[in-house]
Amino acid sequence: MQQFWPSRGTRPATAEDFAACRGMLRNASRTFHAASLLLPSRVRQPASALYAFCRLADDAADLAGDAHAALDRMRRRLERAYAGRPLDHPVDRSFADVVDRFAIPRALPEALFEGFEWDLAGRRYADLGELNAYAARVAGTVGAMMAVLMGVRDGDVVARACDLGMAMQLSNIARDVGEDARAGRLYLPLEWLRDAGIDPDAWLACPVFSPPLGTVVGRLLVVADEFYRQADPGIACLPPACRPGIQAARHLYAEIGREVERAGGDSVSRRAVVPARRKALLLARASAAALAGAGEGGGLRSVEESRFLVEAVAATTVPEAVRDDPVVWLLLLFERLERGQRVALKRQG
Repeated sequence: MQQFWPSRGTRPATAEDFAACRGMLRNASRTFHAASLLLPSRVRQPASALYAFCRLADDAADLAGDAHAALDRMRRRLERAYAGRPLDHPVDRSFADVVDRFAIPRALPEALFEGFEWDLAGRRYADLGELNAYAARVAGTVGAMMAVLMGVRDGDVVARACDLGMAMQLSNIARDVGEDARAGRLYLPLEWLRDAGIDPDAWLACPVFSPPLGTVVGRLLVVADEFYRQADPGIACLPPACRPGIQAARHLYAEIGREVERAGGDSVSRRAVVPARRKALLLARASAAALAGAGEGGGLRSVEESRFLVEAVAATTVPEAVRDDPVVWLLLLFERLERGQRVALKRQG
């Protein structure tokens, strides 16, 4: 039985454990699963473990009878994983191996859990800044963790990874306006709704689509597109083998927004779905875009709401065991060489 990356003082995760995580990914998120197929296996395997653990926490916040108690249990599982004593469960063993092996700062999943707590509290967001703070927690964290898995810890590139995660989250919010409302949740900025002449409480009591609501959804998609564009230089800074998968995720999620736009911003009476044929075209386009080569991630504005995530990665000391691992060492080396090359080219220009 093949084994992966033993954690401190616990039974190491097995190939079967990671296969169980992969199964969760395949069944729960077709879009992310499709994009992940383009990632190299050395990243795809740990990414599936991260996804599975985060998914369990998300389901605890959304689906459990006593969601607060369920999320508290997930917090204890998080503590055990970081202590090297994971629960005897395939997802927990795989997650503990990954956070130990790749030195993922605990502040990242902690921030994710904070976002889930905001969901449980039924928190609403007065303006775009508050919504960005939520998106940073529930999705910017995932972008930062994925960057770490790829051996990338440069602050500029991690910031762009956070941008990409936040863009995806805003795309999801635009797609799920009706579904969220029927569950009693409202993520659209209250300020924007009032600007459009919509009373948030009255609309939530009877969620129906209207052209003014479509303008609000359209505003959100404009912001999402800004984040996608800001993330693009960071994707070009990733290790070459990782670029196709991340490009795929970027284009597939952005296309969700295009589907909402084609419906005039109506994501209340219908749910936007990207057709399989268009997904295949976007995957091919992502692979071509990945061949563009290295980019420059610096010089872009830093998003205040996600800065604490970038700082958490920068403050984490990479253990010697991680630095000595041949795969991680090679990724880190590629990052340093490519960054040095970008800086040299920039100076010459």
